[in-house]
Amino acid sequence: MYGLGVLKGFGVTLKNFVRKPFTVQYPEERSVQHPRFRGQEFVWYEDRCTGCASCAKYCPLGIIRIVTDPDGGHEQEGGDYKVEVFDIDQGRCMYCGLCVEACPYDALHMGSTFEGATTRREDLVITMEVLNERPKHPSTWFRPQLEQQAVDPFGGAPVDSGDAGREAYRWHPKRSEDAPGGAGK
Repeated sequence: MYGLGVLKGFGVTLKNFVRKPFTVQYPEERSVQHPRFRGQEFVWYEDRCTGCASCAKYCPLGIIRIVTDPDGGHEQEGGDYKVEVFDIDQGRCMYCGLCVEACPYDALHMGSTFEGATTRREDLVITMEVLNERPKHPSTWFRPQLEQQAVDPFGGAPVDSGDAGREAYRWHPKRSEDAPGGAGK
């Protein structure tokens, strides 16, 4: 009985020895990701953000910090808030996506990368300046309109803020570039 078990074990070993490996040698090879993958790289459209702080309110960990100035201009149209600080602490983020779901203006999107390793914890806090400099390649997670437009979140052309929303961009007022709180902020 002992010899039969050893032979069965060798049979399993030989069967798996000729099988194609499942392991991907990561830095050299990359596995294919789904376009709805929720990665570390948040995509934020400043011109769509009104400073309502819905994303910060619905974050279960409280990692989003928003500071606004109520004097953003356009008082005749009801006024605007100027977003002065928009920080995300990725070191504590669990990437649940509740902040993206809560944003009524589609200003915040999940990204598609996961290579954000660093040696200092302070570097995991993403500031407004870093978010503005990043290429705009949002994940299609929770954004079916991006999937319908065949957006490639891993490259290709960046997505314009007018095309990133669930609805048409008609709600956003047309303002001049030089006006305070306008598109040229």
